[in-house]
Amino acid sequence: MSAGGPPPGVVTGGSGGPPPGIDTSGGGGPPPGVVTGTGGGFIDPNWLPPNPLGPNDAPVIIYGYTPSFALALAGVILFSLFSLVHIFQLFKHRSWYFTTFSVGLIFEIVGYVARTLSAKKNPYNLIYFIIQYFFVVTAPVFMSAAIYTILSSLINRLGREKSVLSPKIILWFFITSDVIATVTQIAGAGLIGVRQSRREDPTSANNILLGGLAYQVFSIGLFIILTSIFLWRTRRQLRDAGLLTFIGAFSLATLMVYLRTVFRLAETAEGLGGELSTVEVYFITLEFLPIVLAVALFTIWHPGRCVGSRIATDDRKNDSSA
Repeated sequence: MSAGGPPPGVVTGGSGGPPPGIDTSGGGGPPPGVVTGTGGGFIDPNWLPPNPLGPNDAPVIIYGYTPSFALALAGVILFSLFSLVHIFQLFKHRSWYFTTFSVGLIFEIVGYVARTLSAKKNPYNLIYFIIQYFFVVTAPVFMSAAIYTILSSLINRLGREKSVLSPKIILWFFITSDVIATVTQIAGAGLIGVRQSRREDPTSANNILLGGLAYQVFSIGLFIILTSIFLWRTRRQLRDAGLLTFIGAFSLATLMVYLRTVFRLAETAEGLGGELSTVEVYFITLEFLPIVLAVALFTIWHPGRCVGSRIATDDRKNDSSA
């Protein structure tokens, strides 16, 4: 086998390069010993591409690697279990403000099911890639929406006078921000899928997704600042109410979602084919693990059980039970 060429009998179609718009010139190429197409696209020597290419298959693996089946299956199992527990707690504690967190978990399940199909059935299939990309990228937006409501729930329990802004302003600002981030990221991720399926340049769609992620990074960052001020002002009340453990879990989970969003922003800025998107260890450590940890923390310390079932939506004093 010639250096860098596919195994005998492997057909890569045309020049064997990636679809238009996918940059493979950076440092995100395959590891040593992995065969690539003549145009620089990733071809797994242990997994022959369809010959001839199927109607939904790319000439190269767009992931930049063959996804780990074990990781994808773990994602399906873990998020399925977490979703069952969260839905149960949602109804048990009647904490309807946290509903979107379960929506995010369902998105994660769909995304990892598609990733499992990529890993086990056909890593060249564009449909599997598009589905997993769309659902895994957008799932944490719904989780962020639920996290935003926790501050309002804490304000409702501990007192509006400790908050920098009116609870109504805080709630509606972050709801609006999350709607903007959600719509923009869904549109961007969806258009990337459409462009990829048509073998078109996805750069403009990638820029839309980049804008949505950038706005989400700003929004979560602002939320962290406002929440930190409120928690500092209510530190004695938190201790007296026995909420310090929950606050630790809430803070860590929020930082994990923020870390994951910053990673996706950097990855999107590089573009498909960059190092961050073509080395699976980055996906594992900066996408999979942070979200699993955040979900696990909220599974153990569920806001409905620890804080209460109500959120503050106005400036009037209105206590709620925990």
